[in-house]
Amino acid sequence: MTMRMDALEGAEMPGADGMKVERQAVTLRGLTLEKMRDAILDFRFKPGERLVERTLCERLGVSRSVVREVLRHLEAEGLVETIPNQGPAVARPDPTQAAQIYEIRGLLESEAARACALTADATAIAELATAIDTIDAAFTAGSPRGVLKATTEFYEILFRAAGKQVAWEVVRTLNARINHLRGMTIAAPGRHEQAIGEMRLLHDAIRRRDAEAAYAASRAHVATVARLAHTILGDL
Repeated sequence: MTMRMDALEGAEMPGADGMKVERQAVTLRGLTLEKMRDAILDFRFKPGERLVERTLCERLGVSRSVVREVLRHLEAEGLVETIPNQGPAVARPDPTQAAQIYEIRGLLESEAARACALTADATAIAELATAIDTIDAAFTAGSPRGVLKATTEFYEILFRAAGKQVAWEVVRTLNARINHLRGMTIAAPGRHEQAIGEMRLLHDAIRRRDAEAAYAASRAHVATVARLAHTILGDL
């Protein structure tokens, strides 16, 4: 009986049925994904550049299986595309699809801005101001990654304060592609001052509880970057 119970207990040990989570493998994959995503958003990998698995394994110091998983994830995010007879490459933002992304941004962000002006508390309004200051500082420091991170945080605060959680989830599904486009537009000459001016105008309208001004400021901001992106993509 003792031997039988021991055998049963051994069969029920964690991981005996193949369900054990390999923490190290998951962490390695996550770190690799972060490195690759940052490299694409920082344009260390250029749009259209081929992503050769063997080369990536050597550069990243990980196995081919990890690289393949990461490339599949990045393809789902829209940052990587598979070219027939060539394999994976950094996605080239398509002007038509980019226009649709900006259209979605314009609709969702402007409604969130209007709602935020009506419902945001003093803490959220202060957090928005701090986020803009962080974006400004990242621009000044020449840190594109810092600009992208702080801008994402700004919009997360905006949507949360507006009570638009579902809309924010929609935006998050597009965030990698939004940041890929944003990485191009923030590098444009004079964009630092222009972008900060547009965001401070939006924040001022929210602070004054002027819902329609906040809506208009948000629409104008997205329209400006949409035109800029269209010009940049036409030159690629």
